[in-house]
Amino acid sequence: MKPSLKLPLVAMLAIFASCDNNNKKNDSAQTGISQSNPFLKESSLPYQAADFNAIKDEDFKPAIEEGMKIHLNEIDRIANNPEEPTFENTLVEMEKSGQMLQRVNNVFGLITSSNTNDDLQKIQEELAPKQAAHQDAIYLNANLFKRIEAIYNNKEKLKLDSESLRLIEYYYQKFVLAGAKLSEDAKANLKKLNEEEASLSAKFANQTLAAAKAGALVVDMVAELDGLTEVEITAAAQAAKSANNEGKWLLSLQNTTQQPFLQSLSDRDTRKKLFDASWNRAEKNDDNDTRKTIVQIAKIRAEKASLMGFPNYATWKLQDQMAKTPAAVESFFAKLVPSATARAKTEAAEIQILIDQQKAGFKLEAYDWNYYAEQVRKAKYDLNESEIKPYFEMNNVLKNGVFYAATKLYGITFKERNDLPVYHKDVKVYELFNEDKTAIGLFYYDFFKRDNKSGGAWMDNMVGQSKLLGTKPVIFNVCNFTKPAEGQPALISFDEVTTMFHEFGHALHGFFANQQYPSLSGTNVARDFVELPSQFNEHWAVNSEVFKNYAVHYSTGEPMPQVLVDKLKKAADFNQGYALTEVLAAAALDMQWHSLSATAPVQNANNFETDALKKTGLSLSYVPPRYRSSFFKHIWGSGYAAGYYAYLWSEMLDHDAFAWFEENGGLTRVNGQRFRDMILSKGNTEDYGKMFRNFRGQEPSIKALQKYRGLL
Repeated sequence: MKPSLKLPLVAMLAIFASCDNNNKKNDSAQTGISQSNPFLKESSLPYQAADFNAIKDEDFKPAIEEGMKIHLNEIDRIANNPEEPTFENTLVEMEKSGQMLQRVNNVFGLITSSNTNDDLQKIQEELAPKQAAHQDAIYLNANLFKRIEAIYNNKEKLKLDSESLRLIEYYYQKFVLAGAKLSEDAKANLKKLNEEEASLSAKFANQTLAAAKAGALVVDMVAELDGLTEVEITAAAQAAKSANNEGKWLLSLQNTTQQPFLQSLSDRDTRKKLFDASWNRAEKNDDNDTRKTIVQIAKIRAEKASLMGFPNYATWKLQDQMAKTPAAVESFFAKLVPSATARAKTEAAEIQILIDQQKAGFKLEAYDWNYYAEQVRKAKYDLNESEIKPYFEMNNVLKNGVFYAATKLYGITFKERNDLPVYHKDVKVYELFNEDKTAIGLFYYDFFKRDNKSGGAWMDNMVGQSKLLGTKPVIFNVCNFTKPAEGQPALISFDEVTTMFHEFGHALHGFFANQQYPSLSGTNVARDFVELPSQFNEHWAVNSEVFKNYAVHYSTGEPMPQVLVDKLKKAADFNQGYALTEVLAAAALDMQWHSLSATAPVQNANNFETDALKKTGLSLSYVPPRYRSSFFKHIWGSGYAAGYYAYLWSEMLDHDAFAWFEENGGLTRVNGQRFRDMILSKGNTEDYGKMFRNFRGQEPSIKALQKYRGLL
């Protein structure tokens, strides 16, 4: 997952009028910032990487406040420049502005999502409405928009390169969609709604983190964990001890509805307890119950869309996406839902036959699916997950799988850096180089789950690429793999292997950025295009050359036996009806929540979810949505509102792009360079449809996706 592309900038409306660029010492005194604050100047470390040894929690708030004051001074000078508006004195100056604020926000976002604490969460909630206010102070600035509009209306006469022209279009659309053309009264209403939404989104993020931690399943008897490996049981005992439950076993919750251990647990009561712990984590009528929060967010978003003249939030927010309209998304879904659910029902019938053969005496439930599906898979393909994991040691997968594929395709090489400070002892750092030995940037990875880390997996920039600013990318990947007991190898599932390739695909998109302007650089693209590089990169996890290079036994170094490889490949399209349906269900929930009109009554979250799934043909009791509404972080707190469909839309693009590779020789350096030049290095410098057509030679086709999912 690529999160919200840029963290919102931060400001305090009360001091807008008092900003004075010529009085920085007084400003610093007012905000209480120490001159030793590490964010006041660029880091002296390589690539301007954050100096985590120097950064303290108490540095963030004053640095953000100082950064916003500096930024607003810069914006004020641009907006009120007495000279005629030009590309250079308006848009280029905007691209140069806010560097301190971006610097601190990038690190603050990383820490609050990956290694947070109570103090940082309080700061996060306090600053959220001010972040929204700062955005509004820029995008609802009438004088600034007049300058941008004048440049936009005159762009055909300007002798500018294509990227500069794209920047003009980018800013004009961004301002218009942010409300720049609204009346002053409407702007005031929008500002209020933006602040309320930001506060609620920050609250939701902290509620879900706390709910996941509190919702972990604790069991009293080891027999309840029958089916788990000795390593997994030991790790569960250590987790319980760390949570002051010594003598017991603790299974922490992953971000998704289904939990990895449900595949292995043989005790049905334990499976049900674990599933219920996940399903109900944020619905316990306590401080971590998110239902009122999400209903309020949905209502506010509908009201904002109405202010902007749109019937609903989804219609508003899809304006700058590749899909453009909710109708296009619905048409896309219509090509997938019937065949996906039909296949899921067939898979369910097959599982029920197995349950009946074992005389278990019950009907298939959601918490049974993974356990019995694994048995069906073993029976059909003689494939056991426990046989596979020893061949997927995490660090070996990274170096000899993920990195190896990148070297073969793009010629890049990697050097581990042990001299740079990190924010947690589990974090590792690599430096990347081009084929000609020129430096690319730094890569940080943080793969193990912690209670103070948000769920899921994601990529983002600590430093973005920009020729204008002279910066090279510093990028991090964060995952939530189970940390092994001390001295044990980090063995991961094949799904987790795929996650590593996925997130590094995002990283490659950022590393290969080659833009002048930071706003158009790298992964700063539409949500329904940003997942193309990441999902495309997953294909190399199963490429035969790459696979044999990393799929080796952690203790013997022997490659995975061919018979096991063949089983894994044959089982590749197994359970695809379920897998696709759970994602479609989540995407449908997202679109339904964001299709509400401003006049719709306040919703009951549970009833709305039930009705939405029935309405979209995705109500299958044994296939729950991948994320329940009450812990759907993507749409309530991570920038994917009305955009979760983007994963499937991008999957259409990635399978079609990979079909081109298959038609043209596969894993070759020449093919990799073409993909780098035409997709990965382009950022947001071209229309997405045009960019894809230039690479593929035709309009994107859904057939490759349908074939991969076994729907044809």
